[in-house]
Amino acid sequence: MSVRALWIMSHEKGDSVSIRFARRFATVEHRAKRLAGSSYVAVPEDNTVLQLLLTELGLSDPDKPFVTLRDDCLHRQKSPALELRVDGPGKGVLWPMLAISQGPLILCCLPLVDAPAEPRPPLASLLSVSQGLTLLAGLQTFLLGPGGKPDSEGLASRLATLPSVLLQVCPLGTPLDVPQLGAPASPAGPAPAGSQKQPAWKTGLHRGRAVVNVALTETVRSMQYGNQSRQDLWDVYGTVTCKCEVEGVLPNVTVTLTLPPNGSPLQDILVHPCVTSLDSSILTASSVDDYDGSAFSGPYKFPFSPPLEPFRLCSYTSQVPVPPILGSYQLKDEENQLRVSVTLKLHESVKNSFEYCAAHLPFFNRDQMGIVDLKVSSGQLDISKEKNLLVWSLGQKFPKSREVTMEGRISFSGPSPGPSDPLCTELTAYIKLYFKVLDMTLSGCCVDQHSVQVYSSAKPRIVTSRELLSKEYFIWNSTGTAP
Repeated sequence: MSVRALWIMSHEKGDSVSIRFARRFATVEHRAKRLAGSSYVAVPEDNTVLQLLLTELGLSDPDKPFVTLRDDCLHRQKSPALELRVDGPGKGVLWPMLAISQGPLILCCLPLVDAPAEPRPPLASLLSVSQGLTLLAGLQTFLLGPGGKPDSEGLASRLATLPSVLLQVCPLGTPLDVPQLGAPASPAGPAPAGSQKQPAWKTGLHRGRAVVNVALTETVRSMQYGNQSRQDLWDVYGTVTCKCEVEGVLPNVTVTLTLPPNGSPLQDILVHPCVTSLDSSILTASSVDDYDGSAFSGPYKFPFSPPLEPFRLCSYTSQVPVPPILGSYQLKDEENQLRVSVTLKLHESVKNSFEYCAAHLPFFNRDQMGIVDLKVSSGQLDISKEKNLLVWSLGQKFPKSREVTMEGRISFSGPSPGPSDPLCTELTAYIKLYFKVLDMTLSGCCVDQHSVQVYSSAKPRIVTSRELLSKEYFIWNSTGTAP
């Protein structure tokens, strides 16, 4: 599968639509011209493509809701594969123009179709359509991130790096990380008895070295108040992501999750539809129910027939007795200054080896920082007076005592007001922790490399990993009012 051209456009409300990125692949266009022969339609200029696409999507003229070529009953549009009718010397129809829209962006590409233009083949039979949409979805995730709403600076920086990214993932217009063309849909001879039929949801077959990659990620959230009147909160949830590059129409893979002898059973387990069978006891454990010690505690076996693309095999929650980092945060107003006292303690059960660990202390609804007199027992303190933000980088390890402190005073006597927030008024303030620990999970859950079973003609290389991530990990000032 190859792409003749790729466009990324922005269409934020109140702004004119513009092309943020465009790339054409001359070698693929040469192949398209050779394949199409006399019916070849050249890709017009970018501005022409923009206008044709906006008309097809109904964004060109909101005051003109009906366009004959687009809305006539005889015209059967099949989104997201659009028809663009090109006028002028090279007039004709560009098809299938693939377009997806999310947030402020429209991403579109024109895949190379190596089939006769007439009669037009059905979309379901074109592997290039499925793979083109896979490419656009990957670019969409890269540009917009998981939340789908990046800031303008983040989007601009990612667009700036897109040329070098495409050199890696789509050299000369051919994506590397999408399924390659498998066996023809209509074999020349009769199929041998007992052969498996390729399902419609599987867009191709893997060819090449067999690799199975299983990644386990646990995420911990916490709200710590340091106040006896409010109970601290935390929760842990995990996801198992797989990418299986295994030959065969329907290869069988089994991934097994195990817990330590004293580990809490996994709860609220959800599995991908490709899982073929499952013990009913795995799905009955719920975090809503009281734990009575009789819940299934593993091992958790997940047999499945994997799709080609990376997918989330399962997700779960786990009840752990304590959060990984306990914190204390106290602020006091003293003579136009703010006295700061912070203590962070790493729990003894947590591996003292971080990929990164940092604490962010923002201050809202005050003037900009003036004099900052703070001392930390470990790590490095970065001060952004313009943003009223302290970034305490703790590095990759806590000291042997597993405890770090910050003490000192801050005066807010800058020339202009700092950032505002309707929630954090007076002494309402928080610390937000960001950390990542490799080769560890709070629940103790792991994927043993030797427990991954693959039933395929070629012996695959098995790669497993696990990590612990923080998300929404807050420590509130105990002398103020927490939400």
